Amino acid sequence: MFDNEEKTNLTRLGEFGLIDHITKSVELTQETTDKGIGDDAAVLDFSGKKTLLSTDLLLEGIHFDLRYVPLKHLGYKAVQVNLSDIYAMNGMASQITFSIGLSSKFPLDAVEELYAGALLACKKYGVDLVGGDTSASAQGLVISVTSVGYASEEVIAYRSGAQEGDLICVSGDLGGAYVGLQLLEREKRIFLENPNIQPDLEGKDYIVERQLKPEARKDIVQLLASLGIRPTAMIDVSDGLASEILHICKASEKGCRLYEEKIPIDPMTYDTARDFGLDPTVCALSGGEDYELLFTIRQADYEKLKNQPDISVIGHITEASAGSELISKSGHSHPIKAQGWNAFG
Repeated sequence: MFDNEEKTNLTRLGEFGLIDHITKSVELTQETTDKGIGDDAAVLDFSGKKTLLSTDLLLEGIHFDLRYVPLKHLGYKAVQVNLSDIYAMNGMASQITFSIGLSSKFPLDAVEELYAGALLACKKYGVDLVGGDTSASAQGLVISVTSVGYASEEVIAYRSGAQEGDLICVSGDLGGAYVGLQLLEREKRIFLENPNIQPDLEGKDYIVERQLKPEARKDIVQLLASLGIRPTAMIDVSDGLASEILHICKASEKGCRLYEEKIPIDPMTYDTARDFGLDPTVCALSGGEDYELLFTIRQADYEKLKNQPDISVIGHITEASAGSELISKSGHSHPIKAQGWNAFG
């Protein structure tokens, strides 16, 4: 995991040879894909549905560290974080493009690993890889993923739809990805000081996987549809719970009340955060990269949702003048502040 890759030049294969090589195992499964890789553009047909589009850019040294991120996991995660944006609109993802810029330090088998992870994510989520680009890079590895999806106009969930009295819900649990990152960073520091010491991640599989191999919550979109629930607002938790609920409140021109005791935190996340001297609630509020779905529903829909073990009701929407507050376990009120990921921080 912390090994250094031997430098190898890809010039022998060339750009078009590389493209042919890495796309030979691409299979198309979506009815909405008329034409995939092979022409100047893909051709898609959504038969009257609204088209959803999202793009993410991942940079080596900023968004990931190859000293502990396996390339196959990176390819998988790059697709997942982008699909998550489509699901956060209450839509279905159907296609992606996957583009890379890479330096000569990467051998062909490294590129194969990266794409193997991306194609694994595509297969798991029923998404077609329909294009992309490759380029040389002087600054290490660059990945750009664009995802395409669709939804009927009446089911699309925007950030701006939350109403006073709506319940605030979140899928899964929070803070695990951030705590997993702290664990990986600790082991990296130990490795750099003494390369003979192997990383000690025993018993921490869950939080390490939350960081290295997150899962976009397509299943939650499908569950809500099966329950007959249309979220009034929705967003994915990429930058931390605090940042995301404030995005909803700002777009909806509302306030909120979150209850600390209701925020779902896995026991491993909780205990490991304490081991690092971190407040587990702060990890959930500001950590980010959990890629769970945060959404609001009408109070009338609560009965449909109350017995779902993977969804927690953590608060409610208020009028804007009430502000955005976190009610602590001791009953004290604290203003919610966005302290998550800042791309230019």
